[in-house]
Amino acid sequence: MTERFPVGSTAYTKDGHPYTVEEVAGGIVYCSLPNGTETDFPESSLLSEPEWSGRSGGQDDVVYGRIRRAKAYAAPTAKLNPAASEKVLTRAEGLSPGLLDFAAFTIGAQNLSESGHDDLLDGLSIVKCRDVFDSLSPQIRASALASILGSKADIFVGIADLGDNLMRAMIEKGMAGHAAAFEEFCDRPRR
Repeated sequence: MTERFPVGSTAYTKDGHPYTVEEVAGGIVYCSLPNGTETDFPESSLLSEPEWSGRSGGQDDVVYGRIRRAKAYAAPTAKLNPAASEKVLTRAEGLSPGLLDFAAFTIGAQNLSESGHDDLLDGLSIVKCRDVFDSLSPQIRASALASILGSKADIFVGIADLGDNLMRAMIEKGMAGHAAAFEEFCDRPRR
């Protein structure tokens, strides 16, 4: 059975926490975390990397379900017009391609960090975060984007019918604090 967990490989608990295998002896897998914390598990309670990859669909449901319930996706505090919300989202994406992907991914990453699941950040999918984002009402999406940009949702949606220059300026001002993160995001593989 020790071939399942070679020394140095990653073993996963059933809830998806990864551990580095240090040793396997007598049906016990001795593991460590990157911070040096050591622990042990019975072999039967862990999954190897291939086993974990094979069941990632169930884990995805948990991860992206958790993201769907992020604070940023709570009902907006202001009453927003659905048509204006949709329009402002479409214009924002046209003026700054990738902005909605960035917002969705950032909200997903923040949610995982806040819930203590930093270990899942490396596997976070831009496409799946955007699917979650797109499945929400236009009002919630506009409110979430406004919060990323540091704006009030009603003010952000209120510029839907104003000129591109005003919207571009609002986006540039809001993204100034995210410039490095956005640049890094643009270099990520889109998966």
